[in-house]
Parts: sequence; structure tokens; C-alpha cells
Amino acid sequence: MSRHGSRISHRNLPGATTRRVFVDDHDVFYHVAGDGPPVVLLHGGGWDSAALSWRETIPTLAETHTVYAPDLPGYGDSDLPEGTPSVDSYGAFVVGFLDALGIDTAALVGVSLGGSVALDVALTRPERVSRLVLVDSYGLGREVPGGPLSTLFLRIPRLPEAVEHVLARHSRLVALSLRGVVHPANLTPELVDEVLAVAREHDGRAWRAFQRSEVGFDGVRTNYVDRLPDLSVPTLLIHGEADSLIPVEWSVRAGTLIPDAEVRILPHCGHWPPREMPETFTRFVADFLDGDA
Repeated sequence: MSRHGSRISHRNLPGATTRRVFVDDHDVFYHVAGDGPPVVLLHGGGWDSAALSWRETIPTLAETHTVYAPDLPGYGDSDLPEGTPSVDSYGAFVVGFLDALGIDTAALVGVSLGGSVALDVALTRPERVSRLVLVDSYGLGREVPGGPLSTLFLRIPRLPEAVEHVLARHSRLVALSLRGVVHPANLTPELVDEVLAVAREHDGRAWRAFQRSEVGFDGVRTNYVDRLPDLSVPTLLIHGEADSLIPVEWSVRAGTLIPDAEVRILPHCGHWPPREMPETFTRFVADFLDGDA
């Protein structure tokens, strides 16, 4: 049973249909639009959802592809995951999602956490992935985003929950928090309002459990750098030059290790290219999916 009962997501996207599917007995909500080769968009962690990250990406990609954008377990209207979520458990979810929809092979596009999930699938089940787009992706380095203080913050009982509760009730605090995510020039009142709406409804348990399991004082748990030379899927890496969470050097290094890779660095852009520079970002992705990158 979904934690939301039978309620259909109110975060519908113009031109897309919101649907639900059961993946391993979990109620999952997703957006679908277009007609053509399948592409699956995977959002990031924290205050995120499929609608929030991909609102401005879906319409253009849907002109030439069938676009699927699921809410990962624990996000949006999808059920909470069983146990502690991890990159590989989310990777298994994506494979189950493809199976549930009868999709043999799809292009995967992932931002931040979603990038590492897409990469996990491409490494473990390459026959299910036609092309791969990693956007300011997690999983390409060992260092803890935010440094030792962020690790300590996660270890103090109930502190992350309390801070999130306070932030989610004040637009000015949400705007201040977003300044650590997006480039200041790209921080609009409309984006703040959208994030605030998601934050006020965000359960948060899956993200906090993921962070506490993933982040340690000696580094992060998921680091695919040593496996990148084995990646057999054509890959595009996109990274905001001003990203203060995931170093741009991670994507640059990955581009030298992946056998078939293209790297695009976006100036004046932070950690969230699909929302900060949607037209440029979507053009890069569309060209790559069409084989023009």
C-alpha cells in the first residue's frame, strides 16, 4: 500500500501523464511523455523529485523520445524503500522499473544521486542501457561532499531532521540553502517557490538513511572510479563549472577513464544544470541521444 493511499500525484507536468506502477510490490509514481526510443530520467537526492528536476527537460526530449521520469522510492509520491537505501539498491529499482514497463533497453540520464544510480545500472547491466548521461554525478570520487563537518552533522542524533524541519518552513532559508546548490545568477524566486513546495511535503527518511549509510569520516561508500575503464556504454558527462557540492574535476577525470565519453562543462552553473541552464542542458542531452554529440 502506498504511503499516499490511492492519491494520484498532484505534481503533474504539462504535456506529460502521471502514472503508477508496482515495482517489487512498491507503489511507484512516474511521468511519461512523447513517442520514440525510451529514455529514463533519474532525479537527485535531498529536496528533489522527478517533476522538480526534469520539468524543463521533458518537453524537448519528448519530441523525439518516450521519456519516463520516476520518483525514486522515498521521494515524491513513491513508496518508501524497504531497509536502508543505497546506490545499488536504487540501481536494482531502475532495472525493476524497466521490467515492469516492458522496456528492454533505455538511455539513462541521472543528476547527482541519480547519476550514480544510472552509472550503477550501466556497469552491472550494460545490456539494459543504450546511452548514459551523468550530470554533476555522485559516485565519481572518494571525497565527502561538504567535507568532515557535513559528516559530523549527519552523525548528531535528530539534528538533520530538526534543521530540515526549520528550513522547509521559511522561503528565505530555502533560498539561502539553495545558494549552496545553484549559481547565484540562476536562483530565481520561481525555483525557490518550487523547492519550498517540495520541501514542505518531503518525507526525508530515505535521504537521511542513505546519507548516514553512505558518508563516513574516511570518505564515501560509493566510488566507481576504478571501474570506469570497464564501462561499455557511450557516455556524456555534463557538469556545472561552479558546482560547490560535486567537484567538476570528478567529471573531467571520468571523461579520461571511460572509453567512449564526451564531457561538457557549463560556465556560470552550479550543481543543477537541468534547472539552472535548461535550454543548453537539454540541447546537449538531445544531441547526444540522437548520436550527434
